[in-house]
Amino acid sequence: MPALPPSAAAAAAAAWSLPALAPVAVPVARALRVPRRVAAPGVALTFDDGPHPDGTPAVLDALAAAGARATFFLVGEQAERHPALVRRIVRERHTLAVHGFRHRCQLRLSPAAVARDAVRGAQAIEQASGVRCGLYRPAYGIFSAGGLRAVRRAGFDVLLWSHWGRDWRNATGAARIAALAAAAPAAGDVILLHDSDVFSEPGCWRQTAAALPAILAAIAGAGLAADATAGAGPG
Repeated sequence: MPALPPSAAAAAAAAWSLPALAPVAVPVARALRVPRRVAAPGVALTFDDGPHPDGTPAVLDALAAAGARATFFLVGEQAERHPALVRRIVRERHTLAVHGFRHRCQLRLSPAAVARDAVRGAQAIEQASGVRCGLYRPAYGIFSAGGLRAVRRAGFDVLLWSHWGRDWRNATGAARIAALAAAAPAAGDVILLHDSDVFSEPGCWRQTAAALPAILAAIAGAGLAADATAGAGPG
């Protein structure tokens, strides 16, 4: 097959990568029907990259102290390593969701590889917990055009976030994480945090756990509840 002209190749690459803008560009998320918010009366807390032997218990303890619920987007290979933590998440009435089996950027994968990874991740989580998961968020929040189609065809709903704590870096610090994650909380917000440092800076989960009481207090102060994800709402 002849190579594409440079202009056509550039256009194809741009189309393939366009969904990667959805976490930071609301119009792109809306055009692609990728929700960044949920249809819920409270604020949805979400945690990516776990379970982690230290970070997940610290986060669960903080949530329990406040009577809050959250959604944990688990990495399948981590669920295989720490099945007891997956079961604890369920036992404490939180929601499980899929973050793939391995933490890999979709832009480097074929659509078929993305679908296989998502399905394998869901299977690993179900094996550990007995819970079937249908909600998916990609590694780094980055979809490719082909990957987005593939996970939808595999039967997954997708969700990004409206607020994030940038808590994958130790330098952010607990106070700044709380300020970013819980800035002007509103019903339907989705907050992205991390309960693991496996794919980020070592020990960063400590800052997240330290920030959680302030985040939960800000949500409560706005007259809202911190809860798990509900049905997908407007982008």
